[in-house]
Amino acid sequence: MGTRLVDQGGRRKKRLGDILISSGAISPEELMTALDEQKKKGKKLGETLIDSGILTELDIADALHRQLGVDMIRLEELVIPEDILRLVSESVLRKYNVIPFEFNMMNMNELRVAMSDPMDIYAIDDLAFITNLQIEPVVSTPTEISSAIDRYFGNAEAMKVAEQYTKEREEKFKDSKKEEDINFDDDISNAPIVQLVNKIIEQAVRLRASDIHIEPMEYQVRIRFRVDGVLKAVMSYGTDLLAAIVTRIKIIGGMDISEKRKPQDGRITSVVDRSEYDIRVSILPTVFGEKVVMRLTSKQALTKDKKDLGFSDDELALFDSILKHPHGIILVTGPTGSGKSTTLYTALSELNVEGVNIITVEDPVEANIDGINQVQVNNKADMTFANALRSILRQDPDIIMIGEIRDGETAQIAVKASITGHLVVSTLHTNSASSTITRLEDMGIEPYLIADSVVGVIAQRLVRRLCPKCKQGRSASRYEKEMLGYPKEMPLTVYEPCGCTQCNNTGYWGRIGVYEIMAISQKIKDVISKHGSADDIEKAALDEGMHTLRLSASKFVIDGITSYSEMERISFDK
Repeated sequence: MGTRLVDQGGRRKKRLGDILISSGAISPEELMTALDEQKKKGKKLGETLIDSGILTELDIADALHRQLGVDMIRLEELVIPEDILRLVSESVLRKYNVIPFEFNMMNMNELRVAMSDPMDIYAIDDLAFITNLQIEPVVSTPTEISSAIDRYFGNAEAMKVAEQYTKEREEKFKDSKKEEDINFDDDISNAPIVQLVNKIIEQAVRLRASDIHIEPMEYQVRIRFRVDGVLKAVMSYGTDLLAAIVTRIKIIGGMDISEKRKPQDGRITSVVDRSEYDIRVSILPTVFGEKVVMRLTSKQALTKDKKDLGFSDDELALFDSILKHPHGIILVTGPTGSGKSTTLYTALSELNVEGVNIITVEDPVEANIDGINQVQVNNKADMTFANALRSILRQDPDIIMIGEIRDGETAQIAVKASITGHLVVSTLHTNSASSTITRLEDMGIEPYLIADSVVGVIAQRLVRRLCPKCKQGRSASRYEKEMLGYPKEMPLTVYEPCGCTQCNNTGYWGRIGVYEIMAISQKIKDVISKHGSADDIEKAALDEGMHTLRLSASKFVIDGITSYSEMERISFDK
């Protein structure tokens, strides 16, 4: 059983720094800088290099794979058999950040184990002792391993924690005459509930969820995650856990734990797999108790590169030309959850240079960006969008970002600010670029002022990307070709979702933006000034070469990026 360890013992004595230099992943100078940083923070070298932005997890895994001659594995593409998962307890897997995934077909006494550190001899010895098998290390990234452990053990572990809490609560109940005597304020400091809430957040992050719903029902508490825009039930607990879960969330979200009859909002910052997440919490009293919705936002995800948003080359050039305006209003529109904030933050990051004063007024501030002055709306302190904007105009801004134009007063101030030489970027809830103009008119803005101030409108939606591993092709029907604007006589293959382990059997993996960009030309200004309807404005924009949401989504269907049903879903009104 121990031969393999003896054979490879010399190799395991290699230090990570030497391996990374040998592979050309880092320079000796970068290693020295990272080692100095490591001494200060007391972290592992690999973590320090990732946190400093010198390397990614994949860079380190690739260097270990090439220099040590060990295999590299993508765990998300695998289905690990039940008999292998039963070999090692979940606590040991988490302790060493490893997961066994198959037997070596050439030697059934050898277990292949995915490891973020294939040189960890203590982990290999422990696993060999527990399983009574030889261990073959295979390299993978820490995040992939954590996600795999969550995928196979997450719910079981959370249920274990829930059971532990229920057991402790029952023991307290025995000592108490009445259930009301149990003090939940004491309970929430209990490790099980703290662990349970942490596990729910971690699992949501690793499943790429944008929202967590904790829903009280008559006989259970249901937990659902919104992944790629669709809600999916992931676990359920007994109703006796609800009060403690909600109280724990209220404490970390800075809310009032004694208030159970009114809606409350809060904010949590959480670090999962070395990435910081900003979590907006909303609590709403319902018939069976307080419902909690937590919206997860990764700070890195909000400031993407423009190229990663889904713009085509033409759209990117148009977006750039709109951003070059020194003053005017740029509006990003679409329903809730359509990626407007990401587009706005991306635009701000692009404009964020030393010679420019950028001030934002948001409700709430979704991500902190260095070099930008961000103001939080606070209605209790009478810091409304309109009041904040009046103060901001006295702060010598070059660019103003308004989280959302909600009323006529805010719209009036935004228009005045843009006409007096400021660039204003904001969002609005409308269905298309052209209807945004008529919405401003409904808010009481004169058409000639809109024509004078608005320089560009970007309407957007998010469509789900088909999973590249399992999508299946089929011939498009004549009707589908017609809807896609594709020649009927030419053959066309469109792809449908299928479902595999990589995409959690949904058939989709991630989302991509679909855009309708309307740059306000002189022709469109003339139509707006003459009180033109949304249809008149859209006709003028189409004559100028604008692509509607349906046209942009159709291109993704033809290219095999998304399905026909997704295109129909986001462009039903076109």
